[in-house]
Amino acid sequence: MITAERIKIIEASCKQVGRGVFFSTLIIVASFLPVFLLEGQEGKLFGPLAWTKTFILGIDAILAVTLAPVLISFFLKGKLSSDDRNPLNRGLERLYRPILNWCVTWRKTTIGINIIALLISIPLLLSLGSEFMPPLDEGTILFMPVTQPDVSNAEAKQLLQVQDRIIKSVPEVANVLGKAGRANTATDNSPISMTETIVLLKPKSEWRAGIKKEDIINELNAKLQIPGVVNGWTQPIINRINMLSTGIRTDVGLKVYGQNLDTINTLANRMKQALQGINGVKDLYVDPITGGKYLDIQVNKDAVGRYGLSVDDVNEVVESALGGMNITPTIEGRRRFSVNLRLAQDYRSNLDEIKRTLVQTMNYGPIPLSSVADIKISDGPAMIQSENALLRGTVLFNVRDRDLGSTVKEAQDRLNTMVKSLPKGYFIEWSGQYENLIRAERTLKLILPIVLVIIFGCLYFAFHSIREAFFSLISIPFALIGGAYMVYFFGVHLSVAVAVGFIALFGIAVETGIVMVIYLNDAMQQLVALKGNSKETITREDLRFYVMNGAVKRLRPKLMTVCVALFGLVPVLWSTGTGSDVMLPIVLPMVGGVLTSSTHILLVTPLIFLMVKEYELKKHGKLEVLEVKE
Repeated sequence: MITAERIKIIEASCKQVGRGVFFSTLIIVASFLPVFLLEGQEGKLFGPLAWTKTFILGIDAILAVTLAPVLISFFLKGKLSSDDRNPLNRGLERLYRPILNWCVTWRKTTIGINIIALLISIPLLLSLGSEFMPPLDEGTILFMPVTQPDVSNAEAKQLLQVQDRIIKSVPEVANVLGKAGRANTATDNSPISMTETIVLLKPKSEWRAGIKKEDIINELNAKLQIPGVVNGWTQPIINRINMLSTGIRTDVGLKVYGQNLDTINTLANRMKQALQGINGVKDLYVDPITGGKYLDIQVNKDAVGRYGLSVDDVNEVVESALGGMNITPTIEGRRRFSVNLRLAQDYRSNLDEIKRTLVQTMNYGPIPLSSVADIKISDGPAMIQSENALLRGTVLFNVRDRDLGSTVKEAQDRLNTMVKSLPKGYFIEWSGQYENLIRAERTLKLILPIVLVIIFGCLYFAFHSIREAFFSLISIPFALIGGAYMVYFFGVHLSVAVAVGFIALFGIAVETGIVMVIYLNDAMQQLVALKGNSKETITREDLRFYVMNGAVKRLRPKLMTVCVALFGLVPVLWSTGTGSDVMLPIVLPMVGGVLTSSTHILLVTPLIFLMVKEYELKKHGKLEVLEVKE
């Protein structure tokens, strides 16, 4: 073949597929628009994926129409073999042609099977549970029990040691590290009644046969049923993320707002009683509002006057003896420290000793503090929590053995009557992971219709035909069939990760459909060039023959488009490393959807195309043939 003729063929071929390849790449980029608009945790997690894929595909779209033809002209030389010489291609065509012929012959049956499969997938999707993000196995467990607010330092220390010994007795536990109260940081406001124990697990190869992480948590929870202690189980990283983003340390928190702490506490406990017994609700408790103990010292002004003292004199004694008074600074090298003086711990923690604290008078010598002040222990709030200038209480619980969405939905149904009868000025708000779930769902529902409009616009510019753009867009619902089946049979809940998988699937499905429509229109161009564009010269058998050839003879590039996407995703299904539990929900809809959408495109798209061309020939007397334009 002479060079000029070869270049001319390459140029014609590139023009034929260039527009479709360019716009299919833009469609994949457009399908990722919802990911760019995700906020919070989900935006930070999937944002890099969307940006990376967008940059790669953006460069790919340019190279596909600029560099690729040049490289083809350099490397596509010598003696070239036709597709029929390839044994794999011949085998695939031999298998594909009779199946496609059956579908074209039994048209109603073929379309009916596809519609039934699509209708079945809808209740499958609706039956799935929902969650914000698939739980990432961090390899460790965080045990966060809460006891009474007035627990002493000694009791908290003893309780922590007992819990650590019980946890270490489980064979799968490697190490245990517990902390009571707050850490030496201003960002940790944990009271002494809250302990945090990090449980490091041994490698899974050393676990007992058939045991899972959930089984370990259930076993530990059963062993740690200590009176006065409410257990809480989570993981270190997700716990910190939850507390920083929502202020809730469990999966779900019910915030109760109002003006009075006692009323808030009463309402929160009533709501806790209503939520008990719901399947999936675990570690249910009310964040303590009351129960704190305060040393109340009220100066008796009459007694102070009799002893010739002032209120300031008594307050100064209380401040120096109990609170501590700065005496002097000390200098050690370049460092300065304040020297603080107060009574020893044994005196400050004993009410009788505090009452016997001496107050010096001018005329009567030292007298006990109880002579000039009423000293008692009074109850009060353990910690005052506020948000948006309102007092707040919380009902906290985790969700296990059930999806987050349906669990909270049942909880909301139980509380509907109570919420409607709340006192004036009091209201509730659902927070935690559920708050993130609602935000992500709202974003996706808002942007997905816009994305479909953008995809339709790209298809129109690719074909310059509303009809062809519409038929290419039809492949999206049928791509959902396989994705829905895969997600259902793997038992995965609907989440942001699953939504990202479906979003990525949209672009792949439309891309494959564009390639098929290009080759089918190429077959129509060949038919018109041979027999003219008139129903006088073109028969239904001619249409069927050329549509079959357009689908069968270009089978290899279509399968290559599908296989490149499929072979890159399938290995993730068997991955077991860290992060695989997040990647699996993304990949499942893509793998299943690629299989069903490619089947639909290979078998149903030629059938619909043939039926449309028969209709055009019958009604208009000629075919609408899309010309390839530069």
